[in-house]
Amino acid sequence: MDRALLADFLRARRKALQPEDVGLPRGSRRRTGGLRREEVAALAGMSADYYSRMEQQRGPVPSEQMLAALARALHLNLSERDHLFGLGGHPAPRRILRDDHISPTMMRIMDRLSDTPALVMSRFNETLLQTRPAVALLGDYTRFSGLSRYLVYRWFTDPETRELYAPEDHSLRGRVFTVDLRAAYTADPEGRAGEIVSALLEISPEFAAVWELHEVGVGHHHDLKRYRHPVLGELELYCQPLLDPEQSQELLVFTATPGTPSHEKLQLLNTMGPRPLSR
Repeated sequence: MDRALLADFLRARRKALQPEDVGLPRGSRRRTGGLRREEVAALAGMSADYYSRMEQQRGPVPSEQMLAALARALHLNLSERDHLFGLGGHPAPRRILRDDHISPTMMRIMDRLSDTPALVMSRFNETLLQTRPAVALLGDYTRFSGLSRYLVYRWFTDPETRELYAPEDHSLRGRVFTVDLRAAYTADPEGRAGEIVSALLEISPEFAAVWELHEVGVGHHHDLKRYRHPVLGELELYCQPLLDPEQSQELLVFTATPGTPSHEKLQLLNTMGPRPLSR
């Protein structure tokens, strides 16, 4: 436990919050910004004396429950919460991510990309949200249920998924999707990724062969890729990822080099409906 740094951190986060941020009235007698010590203590469900002693570097080692309560009271994000636990002498709690939750910031970015092919994907390559041009380019990826929600599962079980790419690119795409799944599996082998891996190993010899390679460094989203559209033909596109580390989600934005035929076709997606299904 680092008493001095813990005290400094608590003080800084308390002063950074305004009463309105935590649902408290400001009142006419408040002269300075930030929360009072007794307000933080009340929000965390502890005595004002206990909290004050932590800020004065003379309190006991706080329990994990106390630190978790302070993290909630001070509205800490996951990185700040982990830092608080470290200063308090405890390992950070395991992060439990809501795979279906898109942050407000990511939603605002997506709103600004309404005329651009873009989508938000979970760490398991499940599409959570698409812009209309992305649906025109790729199809509605959010319509699937069960294990088919995950792109890597569809790739090895549904031939229609591969029609988006040129046949000569299929091997590389399958390896890339498997690398993504391996990263999620390594972080949490008993969770969702483990379920996907087990299912694919049972039904797809092709996946089993790729999985056995133990690859971790294969070309990724930002590489130039060729997409095949039933109306527009082939498009050469770059896919730029923007990572949300708090949710382990990626925003993928599709672009083309200006002045190329692919760039002109990309503009046409704004006037088109969803990509037609082959069946």
